Order: sequence, then C-alpha cells, then structure tokens
Amino acid sequence: MRAIVATPGVGPGYRLADVPEPEPGPGEVLVEVEHVGVNHGEVRHVSAWPAGSVLGHDGVGRVVRADGVGPRVGDRVVALGPGAWARRAVFRSDAVATLPPDEDVARFAALPTVGLTALRSLRSAGPLAGRRVLVTGASGGVGRLAVQLARAGGARVVAVVGAAGRGAGLTELGAHEVVVGLGAVAGPVDVVVETVGGAQLVDAWRMLAPGGTLLSVGWASGEPATFPVNSTFAPGASRSLRSVGDISAPAADLADLVARVRSGELEIPVGWRGSWRRLDAAAAALLGRRVAGKVLLDVD
Repeated sequence: MRAIVATPGVGPGYRLADVPEPEPGPGEVLVEVEHVGVNHGEVRHVSAWPAGSVLGHDGVGRVVRADGVGPRVGDRVVALGPGAWARRAVFRSDAVATLPPDEDVARFAALPTVGLTALRSLRSAGPLAGRRVLVTGASGGVGRLAVQLARAGGARVVAVVGAAGRGAGLTELGAHEVVVGLGAVAGPVDVVVETVGGAQLVDAWRMLAPGGTLLSVGWASGEPATFPVNSTFAPGASRSLRSVGDISAPAADLADLVARVRSGELEIPVGWRGSWRRLDAAAAALLGRRVAGKVLLDVD
C-alpha cells in the first residue's frame, strides 16, 4: 500500500513509499482515503516523526471495514487521526463523521484539525455575543475559520494579517475590521485567538481587556515569547492565557462543522489543491506563506 512516510534527515523529510496494510481494532474503522488535508505544522516539523511513520491527520474517504457502532461500510466520512496520508488508514470510530452522499466531499479533508481548533478554542472562551474577538494569523486555515465562527457567535471580529495582500476575502468571511499587524488595532479586546506566538503573543496579552481571554492555538513564528516583569499583573477582573490543543473524540464536533458548511454558515478555506504526488510543491507554498487557508491533496 502506498503512503507518505517520514524520512528524517533524508530529502524533504518524507517520501511516497510502500507500507503494510493497516488493520483496524475494536472501536476503529478502516477508510479508503480519497483526499487529505495538510497542516502547516505537519510539514514544518516533519523531522519530529520517527522514520517510516505514516504522516498526516486529516482525511476524507469511504469506510471499507467498520466495527458496527459508528459509520457503516460504504459511508463516506471526514476523519481525524494519525496516519491519514495513505491509500487506506485506520481511525477511531469516535473521530469520524459521516458525509451526506450528495456532497462534494473533497473539501472536507481540509476541515478537521483547523476546524476543531477554531471551534473548541472559541467555545472555551464562553459566549461571544457582543464581545470583541481578535484573530491573529487570520489568513491561515485556523484563522479563517475562527473569523467565521466568531462572527456567527455574535462577536465583533478583528482580523490581523502580516501583509495587506493576505487580508483578501476576510471581510466577506465576517471580519468587521482587517488590519496589518497588532499595532493597527485600536482599543482593548475581549478574546484573542492567537496563532503566531513569539513577540506577538506577548503583545496580544497586553491588549486584553479586564476579564479577557488569550487562546494560544499555534506558534507559526517559531520564536520564543518573553513576558516583561509584572506584565501578567493588572488590576480588575483576571485575564487568562490558555493553551488549546484538545482534539480527542471529535466525532460530534466534526458533525457540527459539517452541518455548518452545508448550511452555508462556514466556508472551508482551501487555498491550494493538487495530487498528493505534489506534496513538495504544496509544502513549499505553505511554508512560504503563499497559501490563503489550507492545502488539499487528492490521493490519486
């Protein structure tokens, strides 16, 4: 069976290779994978995976073996779990959601990781109606979905991008303000979905209103964050800094996201699509910040 596997220290750190067929266990399904999504961290930190590991986490395909509890054989599903970049992959039954048979299913492969990250981070901040929500790195996959979900929740959304050209389309997705850099944001905010890390994480903390919440969901900058002495102290209601990374048992939330897409509330941010044999080109575009949203690969 063909799959994209890790090759630390060799070439780009991955290659298309033959691997053994996966075998599902109790509480798992076997999926014939048709499309996969690529996340920034998966190609940036590919060297962290042991040699021979099948890479990837996001996929769409048809169930070929089921446990009788979740989806049935023949169902098309969107799935989240390690080893997705393969012709066949095993996923936990509580990590897949069935797709309607009449849908254009390919786009859903770009949804699981970024969709769950945006949905669960904003949910952890509590009700959003009437609050000011700032999204950094708003042109990326998580950012574009966070903008839409925050707007749907009744927030006033400020989208921050690194360059003017990267703000294209964010107003249409629901941003009330699109600005270049945090320095262009006027006044305090109640919630920050922070995807960049480094100095920007520190600057975002300074912008929180009393009682505000900073949600650290990514570290695209790769730089350390240094908080000045006493910068975490302020009078008034306590502010909070939270990490966000729980993607366990996502079936119900995946189904929620699928329903939002089907209703037109949510647009999946596919910015690059091609064959999985073109992962090199896709990774270069993603790492070079030339993709507005997510990379979608067809397993052909």
